[in-house]
Amino acid sequence: HVQLVESGGGSVKPGGTLKLSCIDSGDRLRRCGMAWYRRAPGKTPEMVASISSAYTTDYVNSVKGRFTISQDDKKKVLYLQMNELTAADTATYICATNRGCTACTDDGVCHMSRGGFWGQGTQVTVS
Repeated sequence: HVQLVESGGGSVKPGGTLKLSCIDSGDRLRRCGMAWYRRAPGKTPEMVASISSAYTTDYVNSVKGRFTISQDDKKKVLYLQMNELTAADTATYICATNRGCTACTDDGVCHMSRGGFWGQGTQVTVS
């Protein structure tokens, strides 16, 4: 199965930096796009940054120029470098694959998730 585990969250002061990591510790994802979402109390969850299987990146306007999404395919890790953090960035950050993502075991058994695969999230607090 796919297990996405986020880490790197914490509490920082405005203007600070954090780097989030999302490790796929389970089956290998097969050419799936990845994204970071965030969920803040009282706000609509939003996709913050995404990276396609072709490594094309996209960001929500509020983080452009401050956040950078990247991935290390060999290590199966997705990153989100966050600079110049503000209180508005306070949220739970969750990594996820695109819908319809397929993952395969080492034995070559593959399975697809219509809703994609999701992690549990890591809390980022800026104050």
